Amino acid sequence: MSAADVLGTVGISLLLLAYVLDVTDKLSDDDPRFFALNFVGASLAAVASYLLPFWPFVVLEGTWAIVSAIALVRSLRRRAAAPSLGSSK
Repeated sequence: MSAADVLGTVGISLLLLAYVLDVTDKLSDDDPRFFALNFVGASLAAVASYLLPFWPFVVLEGTWAIVSAIALVRSLRRRAAAPSLGSSK
């Protein structure tokens, strides 16, 4: 099995895991872990596509990774800015 095969398999598995967890309501699609799974999965799939080289999927997965990274940062900022449930106000 080549490096591209391993990276692609792990990447796509993470993307599918995020999807399955979302549709089965095990993980919300606004949870940072959802975006993290998408970011890591898409990044690995993009690298695998680059190694092949299969440029349409490099663009697709690279874009997916960038969008997921932006969503992850926004989600983490929202959580950091949200008041904690245990506050006394």
